[in-house]
Amino acid sequence: MAIPESQLETWSHQGSITQSSTTYGTVKRALEADDTKYANQAFKVFLQGSYGNDTNIYAESDVDIVIRLDSTYHFDISALSLEQQAAFNQNTANATYTYATFKSDVASALTDRFGDDVDTSGKKAIKIKAGNGRRSSDVVVATQFRRYRSFSTWNQTDYETGICFFTSSWERVVNYPNQHSANCTAKHQATKSWFKPTVRILKNIRSKLAENGVLEQSVAPSYFIEGLLYNVPTDKFGGTYEGTVVESINWIVKADRSKFVCANEQYYLLGTASAVQWPATNCDKFLDGVVALWKEWK
Repeated sequence: MAIPESQLETWSHQGSITQSSTTYGTVKRALEADDTKYANQAFKVFLQGSYGNDTNIYAESDVDIVIRLDSTYHFDISALSLEQQAAFNQNTANATYTYATFKSDVASALTDRFGDDVDTSGKKAIKIKAGNGRRSSDVVVATQFRRYRSFSTWNQTDYETGICFFTSSWERVVNYPNQHSANCTAKHQATKSWFKPTVRILKNIRSKLAENGVLEQSVAPSYFIEGLLYNVPTDKFGGTYEGTVVESINWIVKADRSKFVCANEQYYLLGTASAVQWPATNCDKFLDGVVALWKEWK
């Protein structure tokens, strides 16, 4: 028996909006305070993740926030010619304000504001616990990342801008959250506003599978579910939620998923070469779980 339209419609709804917005505003003000140790640096604070992309569901609580240092940046010049790489190196100096110092200064700013609610022991982000009407939040401390396509002089450059951060074990992670968000919004518009509700439905199905003990939530992170549906042709969306889910999943199951791209269009979606790729075996587990839940629904 298929999952009924009424259940899918319920699952399509967006989760907390007001409280998440208030949480973001509170944390953003703390990060942008005039008395931080990095106040004289160029930086930007912005949302990423489910709340930032309007795909959050009721089961989710964290608000994902990025603070990106722009006065220091990391880079990839491997696509440049040897001549352009030489020109880049001649015009580049080592940063005097490092990522490690920036992360420490951000942690101090957050601790000054939120005290014992701040946990800096996480692998990727600084965690701020929920409290005083505030939702829990994850703050990723990053620098700007530039993947160069060309370089002649400082006035003649072409590069893709992303973020770069380091895990607690100093593994470098490079991602492109602004491109991800913009492309998801474009997909949503192209599907006549069916894309994001469908993402929320699949995320609720994942939660149901976790509740049933079929798979762990970590097998199918929200980021990868968004990427999975991003690859589905726009003509598979629309009409009813039941029809959209069936058409989308059937297309995904039959497709050559090795060619799928992340929603930011900077990486292949499936793989293990990068921390921002989805292991194919986990994708398969998720799809198998979705199909089984659909067929066995009572």
